[in-house]
Amino acid sequence: MKVILTEKVKALGTIGEIVNVTAGFARNFLFPKRLAILADEKNSNVLKDKQKGLAKKILAEKATAQALKTKLDGITVELIKKVGANGRLFGAVTSLDITKELEKQGISLERRLRQFDGSIKSLGTYDVKAKLFSDVTAEFKLKVAIDAAMAEELKRQQAEAQRRNAEKKAKAEAAKAAAAAEAEAAANGTEE
Repeated sequence: MKVILTEKVKALGTIGEIVNVTAGFARNFLFPKRLAILADEKNSNVLKDKQKGLAKKILAEKATAQALKTKLDGITVELIKKVGANGRLFGAVTSLDITKELEKQGISLERRLRQFDGSIKSLGTYDVKAKLFSDVTAEFKLKVAIDAAMAEELKRQQAEAQRRNAEKKAKAEAAKAAAAAEAEAAANGTEE
């Protein structure tokens, strides 16, 4: 069933677009909430008449998207995460994590608008794109860092592990030297 959207609908389209949806979705969701009208000849003519009003709505939404783009472009969002001994994150960075961090900075952005390659499971800096409107895309950086206290703890654990390894090596060398001395003493004792 073809419908004309009268409001922006998530994952479907923006105002004035003609989209194809199932009859049940149109009848039970779009029509009762006045988000769409049936795309027949009469409504198409009405839409042409209302095109100026819709154009104003579209321009307002595009202006909002442009304003959000100026806020987002070039910023770096820093997330502090817990990391295992191997340098990998416990879990992955989710779009909800990014949303919460952006909200702390005063930027409201829908989760579904963000795009990043693959899943983020390690420390580093990543490029994130946000498609705000049909032709408005913002780009910002996401820096995943380790908690300072946890970094100190990892350094301490690594130093402790190196110390234990050095002790084991020293004991092994001492045992090897003792065994060699014992073998030499035994060899000298059998020669006499």
